Amino acid sequence: MNVSIVGATGYGGVELIRLLNNHPQLKIKSLHTSSQSGRSLYEENAHLMHMNDKLEEIDPEVIAKNSDIVFLATPSGISSQLISEFSDLDIKVIDLSGDLRLQTPGEYEHWYKKPAAPQHIIEKAVYGLTEWNEKSIKKAKIVANPGCYPTASLLGLAPLFTEGLAGASAEVIIDAKSGVSGAGKSLSAVTHFSEMNENFKIYKVNQHQHIPEIEQQLGRWSSESDLQPITFNTHLVPMTRGIMATMYIKVNRETSNAELKDLYETVYENHPFVRVQPLDRFPSTKQVYGSNFCDIGVSYDQRTGKVTVVSVIDNLVKGAAGQAIQNANILMGLEETAGLWNSPLYP
Repeated sequence: MNVSIVGATGYGGVELIRLLNNHPQLKIKSLHTSSQSGRSLYEENAHLMHMNDKLEEIDPEVIAKNSDIVFLATPSGISSQLISEFSDLDIKVIDLSGDLRLQTPGEYEHWYKKPAAPQHIIEKAVYGLTEWNEKSIKKAKIVANPGCYPTASLLGLAPLFTEGLAGASAEVIIDAKSGVSGAGKSLSAVTHFSEMNENFKIYKVNQHQHIPEIEQQLGRWSSESDLQPITFNTHLVPMTRGIMATMYIKVNRETSNAELKDLYETVYENHPFVRVQPLDRFPSTKQVYGSNFCDIGVSYDQRTGKVTVVSVIDNLVKGAAGQAIQNANILMGLEETAGLWNSPLYP
C-alpha cells in the first residue's frame, strides 16, 4: 500500500520516513513540501543521503491518485486549509497537527489563534488515541492524530476515569516536560542552544493549546456532565526527545499501589505499546527513546488520597509519527505493531 507525506522535511515528517522505510506493507510513494519542491530530500537532511527522493509540490488530486493514505505532518494552520480538498478525494487522511482535534466550535480559534477547518469535516475526524478508539479508527476516513502531551497524559489518566476511580469532579494536575524537538524544526530564541543548554523553562503557563484536547477526552470518559478544568503546565528540558507527564489526581475512594498496578495491567493487557512498571518503579524518558512505547508508573498516597501517575513517551514517535503509523495500520487492516515493534534506543 502506498503512502504520501505532506510536510516531509519537518521533524514529524522525517520520523515518518524513518519508520516507514522499515514497514513491511506501507511504501512511501511521494514526499511533499510547500517550500522546497524540486530539491532532494537529503539536501536538508544529511542523515537521509541514501535516499534519492525528490520533494514534490502539494497537489491533493495527484497524491490521492497515487496513494492510499496521506500523512499531513504540517504545522498547525496548514492542514485546516488542505483538508477540504483531501476530504472529497478517495484517500485516507491522518493529520498530525492539531487542526482537526477540537470538536467544539470556537475552541480551535481560541487556543490556536488561527482559522479553523470547516466544522463538518472536523466532526467527521476520528480522534486517533489508538488504544482507546480502535473501533472508530478502523472505519474512519480522516484521523486526527493526538498531540504529544495529550498522548502521554491521557494514556496515564485513562484507567482512573474509565474504571470509576476518578470522575468529572476530580482535581487533575499535570506537570509535563518535553525535549526541544517538540517545538518543531523552525528556529526560535526559545530553543536556541545558548538559551536551553543547562536551562529548564516553563512556558505557556495555563495557556497551552493541548489543555482543551485533554479535557475533551476526559469529558468523554466521565459519566458526569461537567468536567472540572484541569491544571496543565509544560516545561522545556535540555534534551532532544522525550516527554514525561507527572499527574496528580484526587480519587474518590481509598486504594493501594497493588490495586492500581493490577488495574493498569488489566486495562492495557491487550495493548502492546503500553508498558506498566512494577510496583515502586517509575519510568524515565530514556527507556522509550526512539520507540512507540508509553511506559507508566503509578502510586497512591494514603496521606493525601491522591494518585500519582508518571507517563513517558518519545514525543516524535508515540507522540507523533509512531502513533500515526499505528493508526494507519488499523485503518488498513494490518497488524497494529507492523513497522513499529522495535526496541528503544539505549543508552
